[in-house]
Amino acid sequence: MHANAMSKRAFDEKIEALDALRASPPSDIAAFALAITKELTNRNNFVASKAAALAGDFQHRALIPDLLAAFERFMLDPVKTDPQCWAKNAIVKALKDLSHTDAAVYLRGIRHIQMEPVWGGQADSATTLRSTCVLALLDCRIDDLTMLTCLAEALADPEKPVRIDAARALSGAGIPEAAALLRLKALSGDRDSEVIGQCLASLLLLQPDAVPFAARFFDSREPELQVEAVAALAQAGNPAALPALKEFWKRRLLPEVRQAAHTILSAGRYKEEFPPLSRQG
Repeated sequence: MHANAMSKRAFDEKIEALDALRASPPSDIAAFALAITKELTNRNNFVASKAAALAGDFQHRALIPDLLAAFERFMLDPVKTDPQCWAKNAIVKALKDLSHTDAAVYLRGIRHIQMEPVWGGQADSATTLRSTCVLALLDCRIDDLTMLTCLAEALADPEKPVRIDAARALSGAGIPEAAALLRLKALSGDRDSEVIGQCLASLLLLQPDAVPFAARFFDSREPELQVEAVAALAQAGNPAALPALKEFWKRRLLPEVRQAAHTILSAGRYKEEFPPLSRQG
């Protein structure tokens, strides 16, 4: 029998019991915690994920050791024990919500790739896990070098959401040297323009004087990168960004670039500076 298998009736009863706990938690906190602890040891990863979510949502910090133990269990033969990473995703989110600041579990999660069979081949099911762990590091007790090393690796992750969250985390880490990683990534490029856009947005948060650097991407041959640079500068809230945006607007732009840029600019603080396109010459 599959490690996660149980009868449909037993599964439904487990889920109903956990849903009932959420809807009407007992006044006896010890009994409530015991019920969650029991289901964290369940071999069914979906049942365990529901229990982990309860632990986080109801702020039961006493359950942190049980969550960590469950994480370790679901890291063993993970394709069989935790398909789709349901349990591990819920566990690391709960640990983050419970302000667990020991980085060890997140450092493991950041490097976890879980290839699972899909129609026509295999796919990595651990993208959400890695993204959650990347952002969880921001609240951890961790030295700057380790933080930068982990986030640099995450900037090269195979999956776009992880790379975007790594760029976001670099601005949230409060480490001045992170700006160098963001510049390097922006200059070296990415197959997804959104990643570069987040690098520019994060860089402008760390270094407000990086407006000229971000404006370089107006010269890109890729229309998507031009638009990402507009978005990053528009959201920066830096007075120096407006002249750069106005200069860009004067250029002969592809119609789709002008339309996308106008949509961004007219929705924010610069809407008075960039009137409707019908009024443009």
